[in-house]
Amino acid sequence: MDGADRLKRQTIRDFGDQWTRYRDNDGYYASAALLADIVEPLLSATAVHGKRVADIGSGTGRIVNMLLDAGAAHVVAVEPSTAFDVLVRNVHRPEAVTALRVTGDSLPASGDLDLVVSIGVLHHIPDPAPVMKAALGALAPGGKMLAWLYGREGNEAYLAFAEPLRALTRRFPHTLLAAVVWALYPALAAYIALARRFNVPLRDYLNNYLGKLSPEQRRLVMYDQLNPAYAKYYTRAEAIALFERAGFADVRVHHRHGYSWTVVGEKPAR
Repeated sequence: MDGADRLKRQTIRDFGDQWTRYRDNDGYYASAALLADIVEPLLSATAVHGKRVADIGSGTGRIVNMLLDAGAAHVVAVEPSTAFDVLVRNVHRPEAVTALRVTGDSLPASGDLDLVVSIGVLHHIPDPAPVMKAALGALAPGGKMLAWLYGREGNEAYLAFAEPLRALTRRFPHTLLAAVVWALYPALAAYIALARRFNVPLRDYLNNYLGKLSPEQRRLVMYDQLNPAYAKYYTRAEAIALFERAGFADVRVHHRHGYSWTVVGEKPAR
């Protein structure tokens, strides 16, 4: 087993542990409004209605339920970790979901899906190219893939603080990491309050996403940032190349809230 494979397996274990501990999805964190915020303006949330969709990296089923609530006809939910059982219990309409406990590169090459989404997942995969190829094979000609990725541009100040910290916290056991999150949370809450009045770094993200979450969900976001063994922050050029190298055409990118990338590509007709 090479280093990349060990890192991949450890990251899957990390998220399995995380999502079996933090199972609840409610409020803005699991809303139609948040789905629209993630996918627009590149893809209308209403475009999901009546479509066959796959969600790569389904975790607790949050995105699956958002897609179902948006009117998806059927969702293929892909989750390789021990959180798979949580996913199965959490889905709102189990009759409209095919849940697969496999990694994203094992998404069946059915060639009949209208849309594949991977929201907050690909940046945790050391080598996402096989996943992108599998997504292309699962789509019908003209079908689309949408991914949301951590961005490097706009995150420079945050990463100067977070990356050295994460080098330590990704090795912490759950109890210690949770304690670190609780200790850091008052500073985050104060910064969110500051962002409501002043033009501080990441203001758009804080006001239009993180500030809308409950304190518990904000702490989950912090835990999510500090926990996984692997996380990559993509430049705009890297995000586009990820899609183009897999064979996607008409690749478009949106700098969401100035800190992340929403990317959409289309499977060529031939």
